[in-house]
Amino acid sequence: MNNFSFLKIYNSPFKRPRLNIYFGKIVVGTPYFLPRRKVKSKTKKGWIEFEPKHFGFDFVDLGWKTKWSETDYRHEWNPRWSFVFCKWQLAVIFSSPALDSLSAYWEAWLYYRYNTVGTMEQRVAQCKNENPMSSTSYPSLKHTNHYDEILKKKYL
Repeated sequence: MNNFSFLKIYNSPFKRPRLNIYFGKIVVGTPYFLPRRKVKSKTKKGWIEFEPKHFGFDFVDLGWKTKWSETDYRHEWNPRWSFVFCKWQLAVIFSSPALDSLSAYWEAWLYYRYNTVGTMEQRVAQCKNENPMSSTSYPSLKHTNHYDEILKKKYL
């Protein structure tokens, strides 16, 4: 059930993730390799080998890590669900609703989920105060506060 833990974002102050749907030949990884399955090796006794999946589901949770401290989250990959059938793949990828805030969306969500307490309004205020998600683009010096793009209007 851990592969579905990111779905808690739907009942939070964050906007709903954008769903990207892919249908075609198998090209979407889960996350590092194309969909594959374990089989017993036919040449080496007691070994396991991998072969491409011809049928099956893969559920990939949000990929993240902490970098320098317990509260310094880094986004690695988006959650995705994949269904493979006879060399064809249907993949649903959960992405940031704002194209300019790809990593900030999931990193802010992780901070909100694991490092805040109180009501939703108190938790959002704590996020904004302790974990500001802002950036400046060069050379235009345009300053962007990512919370404006990833939070529901009620919580701005």
